[in-house]
Amino acid sequence: MPELAANLEPIVNRRLLTTTPSAIRKFDQEISGIPGIVKLTVGEPDLNTPEHVKQAAINSINNNESHYGRQMGSLKLDQAISAYLKRKQNLVYDPETEIIVTVGATEAIATTIISLFNAGDEVIVPTPTFALYFSLLHLFGIKAVTINTAQDDFLLQPERLTKTLAAHPHAKGIILNYPNNPTGREYPETLIKKLAVILEQHQLYVLSDEIYSELTYGTKHYSIARCLPEQTILISGLSKSHAMTGYRVGYLAAPQKVIKLLTTTHALLVTAVPNMTQAAACEALSVRGDADPQKANKIYAERKDLISTGLSQLGFEIIPPEGAFYLFAKIPAKYGTNDLTFARELAHSARVGCIPGSAFGDGGIGYVRFSYAASPEKIREALKRIADFLNN
Repeated sequence: MPELAANLEPIVNRRLLTTTPSAIRKFDQEISGIPGIVKLTVGEPDLNTPEHVKQAAINSINNNESHYGRQMGSLKLDQAISAYLKRKQNLVYDPETEIIVTVGATEAIATTIISLFNAGDEVIVPTPTFALYFSLLHLFGIKAVTINTAQDDFLLQPERLTKTLAAHPHAKGIILNYPNNPTGREYPETLIKKLAVILEQHQLYVLSDEIYSELTYGTKHYSIARCLPEQTILISGLSKSHAMTGYRVGYLAAPQKVIKLLTTTHALLVTAVPNMTQAAACEALSVRGDADPQKANKIYAERKDLISTGLSQLGFEIIPPEGAFYLFAKIPAKYGTNDLTFARELAHSARVGCIPGSAFGDGGIGYVRFSYAASPEKIREALKRIADFLNN
């Protein structure tokens, strides 16, 4: 195997050296080698991609759809996304000029950050939230201005937003993530409208990551793009709603002028999304595909109730999930706020894996995240092991 020439080692993007990898993946890898561990760590649906969606990908391959596609995404898929957003959120986006198909929501997030912000800019990030945002902002020299929502029931409140904007009047954007990873909190329509009134008065982009919008319990998702279409970059995808994480299909929807900028970056990064996965996504976003997340919701709702009841009975203070497939729980008092120590002890002593809340920013300190995108059998076994761990 070749070894890098010693005199080349100093040639590197210096900022990359101080950019930490995903704290979620890092901790998951740290504990994965523990024999017999039950992992409730990564947000990976254990359900299979629906059969009619898989068949659409197979048909695409059999039809030799193997040439370069349209950089913004196949027009058929962009039309499906446009129709889907109209059907679900009453949003109107031109499929030819206002939508980009991306390699997962991850690329959509990266493309947006690279395209819109410069080194030294400030972007507001309510925490706890998806850890990827922090790494990407740091990599490109953008300052994350965090707002700790732990004292506000894990929802960004208008008063706190107003105060933050007053202290950072030159902020260029805000990243919203709801239903939230890791808390499972979903922003009610009334609160979204109050936040929109404030944001409308400021010159900043709203990056709204709504990847879990199809997975809600007892409440209907309300996109902030309905209030602020002229400021919002709507980000979503098929990974969670249709159990298509490996297909890597996401999308961006925004005004035409900003989509032009994002398309330039997107094309430089990936050229285009594979045709067969776009064909699958097109089928998933059809009217026929609307039934798939509904079926998944029923399954996740049962698991949510199972783990929520189990952890509550064990004495955990939990955040009742309203969306996604995560449960956020406060760690036992004896650990103080050291969620990393608790998660490690739980992994090594009880052989149960969860993610330390501090991985999601300062608002997550003192908590851990359990993913219930796992079978009921695994959840029951995890609860039994946690009970034994606490008793001993």
